[in-house]
Amino acid sequence: MPNRQGISFLPTGTSLALGLVLLAVTGVLCWLAWRRTGYRKAIGILELLRFALVCLVVATLCQPEWLVTRPAEQSPTLVVLWDQSNSMKTRDVIDDEGSDGQPKSRAETIEPLMSEAIWKSADNESNSELKVVFEPFSSELDPAEEATDLNAGLLQVLENHSNLRGVVLLSDGDWNAGKSPVEAATRFRMKGIPVFPVAVGSKVPLPDLELVSMNAPTFGVAHKVLRIPFVLRSALGQDRDVRVTLHVNEKPTSTKLVRVPAMGQAQQNMVWTPPATGDYTLTLRVPRDPQELIAENNEISAPISVRQEQLKVLVIESTPRWEYRYLRNALERDPGVELTCLLFHPELPNVGGGRAYIKHFPSPSELSRFDLVFLGDVGVGPKQLTIDQAQALRQLVSAQAAGLVFMPGRYGWQDSLNASPLADLYPVVMDPARATGVGSSAPGHFTLTQAGQRSLLTRLADTDEANAKVWRTLPGFHWYAGVKRAKAGSEVLAVHHQETTAFGRVPLIVTKTYGTGKVLFMGTDSAWRWREGVEDRYHYRFWGQVARWMAYQRQMARGQSMRLFYSPDRPRVDDVVSLNVNVLDGLGAPLNQGTVVVQAISPAGKTKTVRLEPGEKDAWGLFVGSLVPKEPGTYRLIASCAETGASVQADLSVQGLNRERQGRLARYDVLEEIATITQGKLVPVSELRSLLDHLATLPEPEPTIHRIRIWSHPVWGAILIALMAVFWVGRKMIGAV
Repeated sequence: MPNRQGISFLPTGTSLALGLVLLAVTGVLCWLAWRRTGYRKAIGILELLRFALVCLVVATLCQPEWLVTRPAEQSPTLVVLWDQSNSMKTRDVIDDEGSDGQPKSRAETIEPLMSEAIWKSADNESNSELKVVFEPFSSELDPAEEATDLNAGLLQVLENHSNLRGVVLLSDGDWNAGKSPVEAATRFRMKGIPVFPVAVGSKVPLPDLELVSMNAPTFGVAHKVLRIPFVLRSALGQDRDVRVTLHVNEKPTSTKLVRVPAMGQAQQNMVWTPPATGDYTLTLRVPRDPQELIAENNEISAPISVRQEQLKVLVIESTPRWEYRYLRNALERDPGVELTCLLFHPELPNVGGGRAYIKHFPSPSELSRFDLVFLGDVGVGPKQLTIDQAQALRQLVSAQAAGLVFMPGRYGWQDSLNASPLADLYPVVMDPARATGVGSSAPGHFTLTQAGQRSLLTRLADTDEANAKVWRTLPGFHWYAGVKRAKAGSEVLAVHHQETTAFGRVPLIVTKTYGTGKVLFMGTDSAWRWREGVEDRYHYRFWGQVARWMAYQRQMARGQSMRLFYSPDRPRVDDVVSLNVNVLDGLGAPLNQGTVVVQAISPAGKTKTVRLEPGEKDAWGLFVGSLVPKEPGTYRLIASCAETGASVQADLSVQGLNRERQGRLARYDVLEEIATITQGKLVPVSELRSLLDHLATLPEPEPTIHRIRIWSHPVWGAILIALMAVFWVGRKMIGAV
């Protein structure tokens, strides 16, 4: 099609009316002026020039433009944008024509559509020059296939191509990175370019068993039982008994039969006792069910480091009540615990003595060695704790990641802690009217809350049902602490089975995080009764779990004068990891000021240096910072202090984001929204023929129109000025006034 040229005007109603009036008035005035001079030839020429100038000014008010209409310089382009992210590996497309009846992956389903001939068949005779371009997309991450950024993929098409006839989007719609694709769809709508999504994948769950998660700790202790929680989800129509197998370094170690409800999930624990120190890889696997169509998500793995353990535990008590005696015996028999006891005996002249006893409260440097402190029926007062000692305990928890267990008793001495530095650490609000607690002849029992049913602290049996039964049948207690309610930010694990306050059931086992450490409140003094008929089976297990859970962070990496710990302990890519380092000076006291850095060596060998800042308030000896890992794998963390010359290192296991977890449903709703906004059409991949017919009816792309605005062009202005100059000079030459 040849170029077309012409002039156009864009007058407004006001400018057109004003222009016509101005021309009429000017014409009359020019004729009268010419007649008054006796129709002199020179005056006639000047008046004609005046009228021409007014005509040009009126034309300028009507905004004249010179238009050149050209056909498209390039052939019309159809871009086929196809998704190459990992979610496209999901095998959930049933091919009715297939011979084996097995589902195909989404990527395999769209592979035949990567042919120019298929899309050229949609062309009609008037658009014989259609150009078909195939472009993959996923995300801008590294590796790119770990996420889907629909918005960036669509915008990239707009930047790379002109003369777009349309875009065909082959995707499952599962976007999980970048901005909403609505933003890109809006830009397509503004340019008049339709997007035609071809949806691939199932809109309903296919029969599947999936290992959703395995919450293995980052390290374990040799010869100590390790419980590994996991979640198994079912998309099958019937309940299933599924055999879960734990593999350690690819060797099957233990199995468990798990009952998974139809279209539901089950949470259970695997038990493993590490035989020796070293690095291991734990893998959970479930066999493929006969009805299952997606087998890629039937296993999950995590690394773990196994080491020797020596927890340093301090037990502080006023009198040797039964709870204290049996707790002391249980901890003393634990080969992984180094026990120290301080028995005040406020009513006697001397403190308690014997093996593992001390005569005085530890100094701040000695106290910093302890990973966990049990504080029994002890308060602030004569022959008990001082304010400074309470402050030292607070600092041990807040700045040095130690654990503190409150175990009030019948003397009610812990009531005095409400006016001490330990008041903020208490996870419950005590009732001052019942400072000595509540006794009853009828035995009370624990009832686990939902948090308690999930917690490893209260796990006394391997299955949920067995664990609930154990807690129901534990020997009862005849005394409990006078508690009003739990404080905000704490977690209640167990309550009284029937006693209530104005705030609900009386909380008995409550946990809380304070600073870098953990706090636990035990509201009865009868856990020793759990030994009835079963010896140490439940009593030893409970307190052993408490000790290791509360001292977990302090065991990540420790040296003679430096300790490194971080949170969360098993982060994902792009999570903010809090780095904490405790540093002691040459005298064993917390270092207040210093230069502490952590070098983070990524799995790819890149090193990032993080300078830590001193902690705030009473966080003496604590230096804090943060790290955002950008790749999965094991990071080596090396902490060092310039003032002391000490260093310590630890391994940080970073998991991938798993944004593109296989087995998720296709997002037809996202693709439908893109089609609606851009005035395109959504079709399932099985109905591709209807889309080809629709593409054949698309109109030709609009030709390109080049505009030259005459009314604002400098040449036009120069012409007007030149004509006015000629008019003015002419009047002077003929002597006109």
